[in-house]
Amino acid sequence: MQRHLVLRLASPLIAFGGEAIDNLGVIRDFPALSMVTGLIANALGWDRSQAQEHNRLQARLRMGCVLAPGAQRVQDFQTAQLAKDDKGWTTWGTPEERAGGSGTYAGPHLRYRDYHADLCAWVALALQPADEAPTLEHIAAALDKPARPLFIGRKPCLPAGRLVAGWHTAADLRSTLQAIVTEHTACAPAAGWRAQWPDGEGVQPGDRLLDICDERNWASGVHGGWRPVREATLRSTENTA
Repeated sequence: MQRHLVLRLASPLIAFGGEAIDNLGVIRDFPALSMVTGLIANALGWDRSQAQEHNRLQARLRMGCVLAPGAQRVQDFQTAQLAKDDKGWTTWGTPEERAGGSGTYAGPHLRYRDYHADLCAWVALALQPADEAPTLEHIAAALDKPARPLFIGRKPCLPAGRLVAGWHTAADLRSTLQAIVTEHTACAPAAGWRAQWPDGEGVQPGDRLLDICDERNWASGVHGGWRPVREATLRSTENTA
């Protein structure tokens, strides 16, 4: 049996960032492993220079996620008129600014950003090995009293409440996700809850085996590699395997 840390990611707007295309900020259906790694690292007070610690945490992290039904996707059209001396706050320790000649500042910066609106995502976490620091207990304590302000994907996406939702012991991550659906299904008893979990952490009749690219090389800043996951729709009334 495994002990899992359960997180509740809820906010009026959430961005599970995907591959940006020019000025289009697309989103994933589920949080990326790199996003959750960064969220935890931010709570622990790490900075981007600690690439080795980030990579090790990401390699140890096992994560499953289930999405409460009812959320919608929205797109935000953003404009910003930046002058030469304007600077913006960043998460990597240096201000962001606009470089270039005088013509660079003649027109506003335009971009589109997708968001999940009114989404509640439940995330179950495990670590392998479990006794190496930081442990799940260290992570839970840091998320309750983070070293820096936390956000869910993008800086405007502030958590609507406490992130740590509790603990659950089960044979695998899929079983913990099923328990979450069973416990909270009263809010939408007839609807299915979309779920994703790592291959090797349980099976579900009719699930799909996929390869996703959601791991980051924290030294280079580039995403790469493939991670096998399973996806399915869970319901509290299902006879799960």
